[in-house]
Amino acid sequence: MVKPINQEFSAAGQVTPEELEQAAQAGFKSVLNVRSPEEQGFLNEEAQIVTSLELAYANAPLAIATLDEAQLAAIVTELDKLPKPTLIHCAGGLRASAVALLSIAQQEGLTSEQTIERAQAVGIDLDANPKLKQALEQAIANNPKVNS
Repeated sequence: MVKPINQEFSAAGQVTPEELEQAAQAGFKSVLNVRSPEEQGFLNEEAQIVTSLELAYANAPLAIATLDEAQLAAIVTELDKLPKPTLIHCAGGLRASAVALLSIAQQEGLTSEQTIERAQAVGIDLDANPKLKQALEQAIANNPKVNS
């Protein structure tokens, strides 16, 4: 299920080839996969499928076990290079949502509290993964746009 976060980003769990085709038909310009190729259920042909649909593609794994602010920042940098709107996905959608929310927070200068409110407003429960929520809050707190 694709969950719109804002006009530029939507998040989803693992997508099928059919869902990628539907995303292209729906007007998405790119796909960011934050799953690692080692994860069970990773779609090995995804890059070829996405590019055959004339969409931009990037794979920037976000591993909760080794999650830190630098890893999140690198993934957001990768996301910001992609044409919009972008479909971001992972296994269940939470990591994808966090990446979208961090990019939005940086673009709009949102505080952690404002970002959490935004997440709740679109039905994202960051409390489902405390480590991810903490890394997101740290990355937002260290954003110069928020502190200026």
